[in-house]
Amino acid sequence: WWTVFNDDVLSGLMARVQNSNLDLRQAQARLKEARARRGLAGANLLPTITGKSGASQSGSSEQAGSGQTSEFFSHKIDASWELDIFGKLRRGIEAADANLQASEEDLRDILVSLYAETALNYVEIRSFQARLAITEFNLNAQAETYQLTQWRYQAGLTTQLDVDQSQLNLESTRATLPQLHSGLEQAQNRLAVLLGVLPGTLNALLNPKRNIPTPPLSVAVGVPAEVLRRRPDIRRAERKLAAQTAQIGVATAARYPNFTLSGSIGLEALAYTNLYTASAKAFQIAANSALTLFDAGRLRKNVEIQSALQEQALALYEATVLQALRDVENALVAMAQEQDRRDTLLKAAAAATSALNLAQSQYSAGTSDFFRVLDAQRSLLSVQNQLALSHAEVASNLIRLYKALGGGWTETPSPQPSP
Repeated sequence: WWTVFNDDVLSGLMARVQNSNLDLRQAQARLKEARARRGLAGANLLPTITGKSGASQSGSSEQAGSGQTSEFFSHKIDASWELDIFGKLRRGIEAADANLQASEEDLRDILVSLYAETALNYVEIRSFQARLAITEFNLNAQAETYQLTQWRYQAGLTTQLDVDQSQLNLESTRATLPQLHSGLEQAQNRLAVLLGVLPGTLNALLNPKRNIPTPPLSVAVGVPAEVLRRRPDIRRAERKLAAQTAQIGVATAARYPNFTLSGSIGLEALAYTNLYTASAKAFQIAANSALTLFDAGRLRKNVEIQSALQEQALALYEATVLQALRDVENALVAMAQEQDRRDTLLKAAAAATSALNLAQSQYSAGTSDFFRVLDAQRSLLSVQNQLALSHAEVASNLIRLYKALGGGWTETPSPQPSP
C-alpha cells in the first residue's frame, strides 16, 4: 500500500525493515516453536517403539545360594500405543493447530504494525525537514526586515522600538531551530531502531530533503465486513478462541479411562551362543486401562478452568472485532476532516503571503506602521507550519487507515503439518 505515495526512499525502507526488525525476528522464532509443538502433538497419535539390548552376569554366594554364576543376554523391541478413544489426543492436535495459526497471524499483525510505524516515522522526518525549511526561509526574510529597520532608524525614519521589535521577532524564530533539529534527529533514530541498525546509520539516506509524501485523492477501503477477514489481530483472536475451546475437550477427556496397548518381541538366552537361535524367541502382549477413581475434584476443576479461559478468549475476540471497526471508522473520519483542514490552510497561507507583501510595501512607503509587518510575519510562519503539519497528518491518517484495514501483508498458504 505504501507505493501509493510514489516515494522510492519509503519503498526501499519498507523492503529493508522486513528483513532486519528485531520484533519480527522474535515473532518468526515463536512461529517455529508453534510448528514444532504441532508436530509434537501429532506424534502422540502414533505408537512409540524402542529397541533394547542387554547383557548381565550374576553370581550367588555358596552360603546363601548355589554359588553358581549365571549370564543373561537379550535383544528386544518394545512398543506402546495409547488409544485415543475419547478424543484427548485429537483435541490436543486441534489446539496445537489453532495455536500455530494464531502464531502465523501474530507474525502478520507485527508486519502490519511494523510497516505502519516505519511509514509514520518517515512522514514525521519529512515533516520536520519541511518545517525546518519554512523556518529558515522566514528567518532570512525576517533578517532582511531587521536590516531594513536598522537602515530606516539610522536615517531617522523610524524609532528604536521598531528595531527592537524586529530583532525580537527574528530571534524568536531562530530559537525554534534547535528544537526542530532535535526532533528530526530523534525521528531518524527511531526509524533506525525499527530497521534494526545503529542510530545515525540512516542519516545519509534521509538527510537529502524531500517533500512530505502526498497520498492519492481517493482511496478504496472496501466494506466493513472485509475488515473482519483481513485484520490479523482478529484472525489471531479467533484462532486463540478455537485453541482454548479444544483445551476444554482435552480436559474433559482426561476424566474418562485411557487405554494402552503394549508389547515386545525379541531374543533372550542364558548363553550368548544361543541368543540367535529359534528357541531364543520371546514376546509379550498387554492391554491396560486406567481410570482415576478419586482426585478430590481436580479433573472436574480443570474442566471449569478451561471453560473459564474459553469465556475470556471469547470476550477478547468480541472486543478485538469492536476495536477493529472503531479503528477503521476513526481513521476514515480523521482523514476526511484533515483533508478539509489542509484545504483551508492552503487558502490561509496564500492570504498570509499576500498580507505580508502588502504590509511590507506599505511600511516601506511610510503609509503603515511596523506592527503590521511583524504581525503578518508571525501569521505567515504560523500558518505555514500548520500547513506542513497538516500535509504530514493527511499522509499519516492514510497510513493509520491502511493499518486499521489490516494492510501490509500478503496471505500465503501455510504448510500443512503431517498427522
